[in-house]
Amino acid sequence: MGSLSEYIEYYYAKENYNCSEAIIQAANACYDLQISKEDMKMFGGFGSGIYAGLVCGALIAGAAVLSRMVVKEKAREEQDTVRPVINGFVRNFRSILEGTACPELRPKYYTKETSCLKTVMLAGQALEMSIRKLQEESM
Repeated sequence: MGSLSEYIEYYYAKENYNCSEAIIQAANACYDLQISKEDMKMFGGFGSGIYAGLVCGALIAGAAVLSRMVVKEKAREEQDTVRPVINGFVRNFRSILEGTACPELRPKYYTKETSCLKTVMLAGQALEMSIRKLQEESM
């Protein structure tokens, strides 16, 4: 394994993590974010749109990954840096998936066989775009 998409598919389809957990687990493995196994539990409640059909857990997880990568201490005090990164990710997500909430996404991408795998994989593409941009800007 090596790419974010390979890790996402593994954690979602093989390890049975929810959408949010799969994104976090995959990014942690792929980018060495040093998120502990215990800390991973914090992302469990974001699956299925915070288990209320609200904002997609994969979107929330992507924002968490990017925050982990760019926030030095306090996002509120670093808004000039953090806001454009997160906004860019949300734009990528919306552009690729054409929505941000489970009720918009589920009819397009959910299947009984694979559940929300397609959504999570596309969310991973949006995240990879944002990470690539970050990496290019830091060069």
